[in-house]
Amino acid sequence: MYLDEGASAGVERTFEALPAAPGQAFARSWWGQAWLKALEDTALDGAQVKLGRRHARAGAVGAVSVRPGRITAVVQDRDHTRHRSDVLLQQLSAADWDRFLDLVADRAGHIAALLDRDMPPVLVEDAAAAGIELLPGIGDLESECSCGAWDHCAHSTALCYQLARLLDQDPFVLLLMRGRGEQELLDELQARSASRAEGPAGAGAAEPSGAGVPAVEAYAARDILPPLPAPPAPVATPGIPPVLGGGTPPAPGVDVAALEFLIGDAAARAQLMLADALSPRHPDGPPPPVLTPAQDAVRLAASLPGAPISARLAAGSGRDARGLASAVRAWELGGAAGLAVLEEDWTPEPEALARATSRLAAAWEDEETRPRLRVTRNRWTVVGGAAQLRYGRDGRWWPYRREGGQWVPAGPATDDPAGALAGLSAEG
Repeated sequence: MYLDEGASAGVERTFEALPAAPGQAFARSWWGQAWLKALEDTALDGAQVKLGRRHARAGAVGAVSVRPGRITAVVQDRDHTRHRSDVLLQQLSAADWDRFLDLVADRAGHIAALLDRDMPPVLVEDAAAAGIELLPGIGDLESECSCGAWDHCAHSTALCYQLARLLDQDPFVLLLMRGRGEQELLDELQARSASRAEGPAGAGAAEPSGAGVPAVEAYAARDILPPLPAPPAPVATPGIPPVLGGGTPPAPGVDVAALEFLIGDAAARAQLMLADALSPRHPDGPPPPVLTPAQDAVRLAASLPGAPISARLAAGSGRDARGLASAVRAWELGGAAGLAVLEEDWTPEPEALARATSRLAAAWEDEETRPRLRVTRNRWTVVGGAAQLRYGRDGRWWPYRREGGQWVPAGPATDDPAGALAGLSAEG
């Protein structure tokens, strides 16, 4: 992806121009979406935002240069006029970086996530709790452009949209804008990990031979300390559940086939949990929320247990066969969040509703191509059509299609409502 990576590597990175992206969402990661939200909340002229998004979709943004506090690219108008555009973001202070590096070094999962090109919410939350804002907010993105605009113009907006695609691939791009390059960050984290592993200066000689270091510090310094013994090998496949159908007759009311299915499901889940725990990229975050019985029934049905057990799961969760099929589809597309969008009918708060309506209106570059939508609470339905968008509590859009008189999930959530409807049209 880099065009140049010489002596300036870690201080400046240049990414080659990205291809046109008609009908695609610009940001799929939550931090990329947060970047675009900062842009859209900051820009005063919605028409310029819309035009900039059009430029980015058409591939009019050239190579993007990223360095501390600034990104730069040349953006070409439809008449082939070229403008140099810059977007500025305040760098973190030396004290901020010192606190940030300490908190990352203190949690091995943060280091592992960054190395895996991930930015978990808990990392951003920990940084915010320490007074460090990694992601930009309203007013944090400033622009400079050779077109002479004093606010975000179509060129700086196009640059921001294109950068969101780069952020999806590598959150170190954001950290570089905040002032530190990837290699510099990793070197400083390694030094901190080594310091924690060694303990206070001079303590090595007097320290009792049986003393050690906290496990989290040893794990964080794994590239410096001698290698730990290899963990046990993960279980390749779940165990074979026992056969309960032969021998002693079951107790009255016990469905042997259903019980065997539940035992097999428990074994499969245990195998996945063990594999996750033994993975070098094991996430250092809170466990997933506990499912309700109705949600767990859908999860079980998604494993295709067969008609008799599916019928029991449907009845036990208060659904008919068709309703369970829709719920399974929602689960496959978005887990518990997708299931909530299928089953919850809610009214967004006025501010959220206004923001959603504004984003929806701005998503279409030409008013003539914008479909007519009827709004009912959190649902936007195409008038005279069989397509619908549902607005989730997380601010994302979920596409739905009308089939046989029932609305059914038609795709995963996206931050781009126009892209969601375009996907429905393409499928149709």
